Amino acid sequence: MTDTFTCCAKKARHHRWNAGRLKPVFRLFIVLLLLSGVLLLSGCGDKEQKQSVAPRPVRFIVAPPPVSGIPFIRTGEIRAHDEIMLGFRVEGRLLSRTVDVGDRVQAGQVVATVESDTSQNQLRSARADLDSAHAAERMAALNLQRMKQLIPQGAIARVQYDTAQSDWQAAVSRRQSSEAALKDAQDNLSWTRLTAPRSGVITSVSASPGQVLGTGQTVVTLAVSSERDAVFDLSDPQIITRNAGVPFTLSLLSDPSVHTTGHLRDISPQADPLTRTWRVRFTLDTPPDAMALGASVQGEMEQAGKLAMALPAAALTRLGEKPAVFIVDRATLRLQLRSVAIARFTRTAIFIADGVSPGDMVVTAGVSKLRQGEKVTLAGDIQ
Repeated sequence: MTDTFTCCAKKARHHRWNAGRLKPVFRLFIVLLLLSGVLLLSGCGDKEQKQSVAPRPVRFIVAPPPVSGIPFIRTGEIRAHDEIMLGFRVEGRLLSRTVDVGDRVQAGQVVATVESDTSQNQLRSARADLDSAHAAERMAALNLQRMKQLIPQGAIARVQYDTAQSDWQAAVSRRQSSEAALKDAQDNLSWTRLTAPRSGVITSVSASPGQVLGTGQTVVTLAVSSERDAVFDLSDPQIITRNAGVPFTLSLLSDPSVHTTGHLRDISPQADPLTRTWRVRFTLDTPPDAMALGASVQGEMEQAGKLAMALPAAALTRLGEKPAVFIVDRATLRLQLRSVAIARFTRTAIFIADGVSPGDMVVTAGVSKLRQGEKVTLAGDIQ
């Protein structure tokens, strides 16, 4: 009896210990089961939410056929047809500048002056030398005259007469040299006043009063012609030479309704060492008054021989590092991201050389928020 009770007690303790070991495992199993249920419910909710999102409406354009005339467009500025850079022919400190940018000047008008104390001293010295040379010449002439009167009587030697004649010739030469020095001093003094060689408009100022200038340093730039040029800095001037016979249209950047035509004047034979671009000038045929000096203009010409398709610039996105556009599949109304080759672009348009076929529906708005394979609806052709 006692043995039987002892055996039963051992079995009870064994079952109790096993139950204590299994209880944490059972709890972990219950927790995992609850988490799985939550995930399944949330997955079903997301699926139902995704299925409830309506397709995104997009605007599109039907791709047109490619054309051969791709416009070549660049931005430049209006410059004077002829400009003169004015500078002093002597060095010195700039005392005054009587003109500023935009001022009109007349031929002979003084535009700037430099200090003239040194030039005035040189002028006074040259005049004194000339006075001395004149006196020496008069004395030599009188002495030669007396020698001529005495030589027939034999009162003097022939050598004395020759000496007097040589002194007179030397005095004449000195007088001529002094006259030339006086002329140089007068020129130097006049060069301390910078005058306009022709009538025109001041287009730029390069020096201010108080500045020490070197000989020939530019002080102001003067536009002396009523004609105007459009100046462009191009990295590919060969395009201009290949299409030299094509009309070049120029329009004001701030007001495209103001436009005119121009013809090629010249192309710089050497590239700028800093920008590596060539300067190209077009002379305006009939320049409007609104195209004033310094105004920004846009030049455009058609390039022959290249086929490209014009699309709005808003359609452009990228696929990796390549340019791309979104195409709407007509059958499934899903988006296809297609890489393209761009021949040229402007502010409002891109010209596609390859990647889009005529008749394709190209998305033209909100391309940054679209995704490959996304279901869409058509909001209308913008053509």
